[in-house]
Amino acid sequence: MPRLRQVSRKDASEKVRKYYEALFGDRDPVEEPGTATGTPGNWWTVFALVPYIFEHATNHFGMFGMFADKSVSQLDGRVRELGILRTGYTQGSQFVFSQHCKAARRFGITDEKIAAIPYWSVSEHFDEKERAILAWADALILQGGRAPDELFEALHSFLSDEDILELTYHVMGYNLHAVCCKALRLEYDDVPERIREVPIPQEGEVADWAGNAWSD
Repeated sequence: MPRLRQVSRKDASEKVRKYYEALFGDRDPVEEPGTATGTPGNWWTVFALVPYIFEHATNHFGMFGMFADKSVSQLDGRVRELGILRTGYTQGSQFVFSQHCKAARRFGITDEKIAAIPYWSVSEHFDEKERAILAWADALILQGGRAPDELFEALHSFLSDEDILELTYHVMGYNLHAVCCKALRLEYDDVPERIREVPIPQEGEVADWAGNAWSD
């Protein structure tokens, strides 16, 4: 379950209800969750708590045509989706990664490339342009924006200034969503913490497993 309360259909703002209708039809998404892509849909019902945050987030989606009459984005969809895929994977967001596997296929990114996202740096499936895009995403997410000049020049040889700005914006936007989904336990990121101490078996507690090195 999400960590924050969800907004029912009857309590949603007029703008939020339009998205509810598109995603859930006549159902109340809190009482009867589930979208056509198989997600619970609770990103929408939780973000609806603060309508101006909901609007800010959905305006970003609308930039490239989601729930909009047309895309205003000038960036090649394959460039955007490669960056978002790598962002979802490196941030460990099952939701962002899984949803954008589907989006990536729509823009012609092959299953072989999608499968190789985790090990792109040693994969033969990516050309020099794609490798520059993926390295840029890593510099943004894994290195906190510390992108070397050499990497920037490599990316700039394939993308315009405008393209680089938009790619950076999308990568960081989906970094926000990945982190929010994990922290708030939304969608496919509603999972228990897996990094914890594994207890010693009962019989091991009486064994001198550490040897004399840890003796007083």
